[in-house]
Amino acid sequence: MEGTGLARQAAASRQGDRIDRTDAEHAVAMALPLIDRCMRDPAYGDSGFLHIVVMDPHAAPGVPFEQAILHEHSVGDRSRWDADYAAFARAKAKESWTKRADNPKGAVFLDGIVVGASGAFESFDQAYSGVVAMCLRALARHRR
Repeated sequence: MEGTGLARQAAASRQGDRIDRTDAEHAVAMALPLIDRCMRDPAYGDSGFLHIVVMDPHAAPGVPFEQAILHEHSVGDRSRWDADYAAFARAKAKESWTKRADNPKGAVFLDGIVVGASGAFESFDQAYSGVVAMCLRALARHRR
């Protein structure tokens, strides 16, 4: 991570200038082999499903949350969900996006990048969110 306070926010703004929906889709695709393998093991979550929400780091303050969602992805057949994992993932991402901080229940705030997930056990929801966020940050940095 780069610095703290204003330096971190400036770094996030620079990185955010390069992040779009295609990047978010690519970051999720990069993380999916790890996520898919883990979702088959009940030690990491027994639902077999996961929903991932990636927020738009460009979203201006005051933009409604729903309009700031950059990309969403579901793992597993949504018609078989036993809970509304999308709503849970959005709620986790919203808290992290609003507070500009990690949400230990399943979302991360990494240099302005917010990703939330739900469907696994909370610590793994956050781990999967972190993997996607790190991939997204790497894609942005790679283009510098």
